[in-house]
Amino acid sequence: MEELNDFNEEKEESTFDLKAELFKYLAYWKWILLGFLIGGLIAYLYNRYTIPKYNTEATMMIVDDQEKNAMNATPSGGGAIFSLEDDGIQNHIEKLKSKQLVESVVEELKHNISYFIEGNVITVEAYKSSPVLIEFITPDSIIHSISKNLIVTPTSDTSFKLEEEATGYSENHSIGEVIKLDNIQFTILPKSGEEEGTFRKTSSVNIRIQPLRAVAAEYISKLQIAQKGQAKDILSLSIVQETPEKSEDFLNKLMERFNEEGVKNKQEVAENTTKFIQDRLEMITTELDSVEVNIADFKRDNQIMDIGSGASQFQSKFTAAEQEIFNIETQLELLNSVEELLRNQGKYELLPDVGISEGGVSGLVNSYNTLIMERNMYLEGGTERNPIVKTITQQLDSLRENLFENIESTRRSLNVRLRELNQRGNVAQGEFSNFPGLEKGMRGIERQQQIKEQLYLFLLQRREEAAISFAATASVARVIDAPFTNNDPVDPKPWLILVGGFLIGLIIPILIIFAKNMLDTKVHHKGELSGLIKHIPFIGEVPRIGGEQNERIELNDRTPLAESFRILRTNLAYLFQNKDKDRGEIIFVTSTIKGEGKTFVSYNMARTLASTGKKVLLIGADIRNPKLHRYGEISDAAPKGLSDYLYDFEVTENEVISIEKQAGIKVDMVLSGPIPPNPAELLMNDRLKNLLDYAAGVYDYILVDTAPTMIVTDTLLVSPLADTTLYVVRADYTDKKMLDFPKELKQQGKLKSPAIILNDVDYSKFSYGAKYGYSYGYGYGYGADKESRWQRIKNRMTGKKN
Repeated sequence: MEELNDFNEEKEESTFDLKAELFKYLAYWKWILLGFLIGGLIAYLYNRYTIPKYNTEATMMIVDDQEKNAMNATPSGGGAIFSLEDDGIQNHIEKLKSKQLVESVVEELKHNISYFIEGNVITVEAYKSSPVLIEFITPDSIIHSISKNLIVTPTSDTSFKLEEEATGYSENHSIGEVIKLDNIQFTILPKSGEEEGTFRKTSSVNIRIQPLRAVAAEYISKLQIAQKGQAKDILSLSIVQETPEKSEDFLNKLMERFNEEGVKNKQEVAENTTKFIQDRLEMITTELDSVEVNIADFKRDNQIMDIGSGASQFQSKFTAAEQEIFNIETQLELLNSVEELLRNQGKYELLPDVGISEGGVSGLVNSYNTLIMERNMYLEGGTERNPIVKTITQQLDSLRENLFENIESTRRSLNVRLRELNQRGNVAQGEFSNFPGLEKGMRGIERQQQIKEQLYLFLLQRREEAAISFAATASVARVIDAPFTNNDPVDPKPWLILVGGFLIGLIIPILIIFAKNMLDTKVHHKGELSGLIKHIPFIGEVPRIGGEQNERIELNDRTPLAESFRILRTNLAYLFQNKDKDRGEIIFVTSTIKGEGKTFVSYNMARTLASTGKKVLLIGADIRNPKLHRYGEISDAAPKGLSDYLYDFEVTENEVISIEKQAGIKVDMVLSGPIPPNPAELLMNDRLKNLLDYAAGVYDYILVDTAPTMIVTDTLLVSPLADTTLYVVRADYTDKKMLDFPKELKQQGKLKSPAIILNDVDYSKFSYGAKYGYSYGYGYGYGADKESRWQRIKNRMTGKKN
């Protein structure tokens, strides 16, 4: 038989078996089903007891200032004074999400105070439907910074119990009573309009008071604003919350306050301009009155009413020059006024644009006002440490210096032109030297009068334009779609959660089983010995026995254990069919490491062979760690053992052979004896060979329980004495890496006719094919009771073995 299993080094073929892999998981079908059901149950409970969240949306359009400003209807177009450069759609988004704006909305709506009705499982917010209301006596500045969690439980129609979890406060109070808790004072009132007797039946109400800034920050984090439309002047506002009515009120109030703030900013510019013009008008009126008084005094002192007609020719020649001088002096006056205001007012206040056409001063004033408003907008939601505010401040400082320089350079330019015109006037004056000095004085006074009158009329026109702008300021934004809430919740998605729960419940146990299989390096069934049994014959499996089952095979035993050893006996016979019939078969039983059950297999194999009437001798050759005495009960109290026989040449074979005291099955035994200090040396002498030769002439089978091959060299020293070597591998114990060791021993010729036995197989884990165990179990037939189809299905579902 040795020649039938010569070791040949071949390329390993793939041993992957899909069906086998599936049965690894199907063996745990109960756990997989349990995980599947638990996952579905958790998903159902999550859907059942999770408060849904809804998406509330609104749409608004930003109005273009330049196109919609009412000042465009004024005679001069007036928008040059009051219209602002477009802040950009992103600036509007930032303002809508600014802390100052959101905090003002939360404060007005009182969303920092929430009411919740406590149910048996979940707590639901009672927005605008709370049966009780809290009224604070303490100033809002204190209320907006505190955090409280109050529980109001009605005890009668006029009283209630108030609890505060953080401080452990619990007292009874009456409706309307002023309650002082820590540093706040308040009263609890029932909601008006309820029928008498309903207050005492009300469930407990949880009143949550949160800091205003914390609530505003939460709203800012939830608020989503995005551009909509090709023109990018339409904004879509959305927010996801558990209470749709609360979200709709918030979005409505947010858009309303945003529009109010925008209109307020525009009106502030118009108001500042009106104030400036009014101040200048009062000053010009005083100066004009003074000039008119000087004209009257001059004419009265010189007793004249009109300058001679000769001056008409002079006047016609230099009218154009005088008009230009007048315009220049007007511009200089306006420059002085703006410069004086710029020096006297605060550093970052708005400037009026009074229509200076020279030097680009008007454009710089508009740019300065735009930056002032942008800086104020960011200061509403932050501080001066904001990087954007710092950048705008630097730009304002630079623009202010540029404005001073521009005013100065424009003044110098106008003065140069004025000097040129005055020089031409002096030349003309020389030509008319015959004109009396009276003419010059009169002209100077009249010129001053004309300048003051034109400036007065100009400022009157601007004041009217400012008044119109203040009264008819257009809206910053228009609501296209009022806030509305979608009927379908965005969270949770019931079907998605349910399907996800079932899938997760299914996947988790599969992953656990997968991890267990990946980390498991032990041999479990015959299929995992495929690489080994290609080179070494496999003769059978020994099933796992329970703690209440007998480890010893008895006469006429019909247990699965006995049937498995009968199969081993039958398969073992094929290894002996070509051997010498005149002498007994010497069978060595060994394993790779300790604990794989070689002594158990040796003992029961001996009893199985002896049950057929054969003479069997069982020798305990593992003299380092003897175990055979635990199974057999021998006749002598203290017989000599194998170590005695190997050491003492005077001990005969008959002195070490004992008869087991077990009724029915007769097995002679040679126990290991005392543990010697030099077991390897004892086994190397010829005494063991003499014992085996003697036994082969007397017994039909000699089974030798030897030491493990990997731990010690004892078995390898005596292996040539064997006819057959039974190599025991234990399921759930032997590491797969150790399966290469018996192959190497076979390749090197260190084992004589080896054959593999798989011990301690748990058939309850496998259910397909002899490769993984027998689904019908041992004992099928042979007088076993016939089961009904239903009983077989029931046993298979419960994992019960016959």
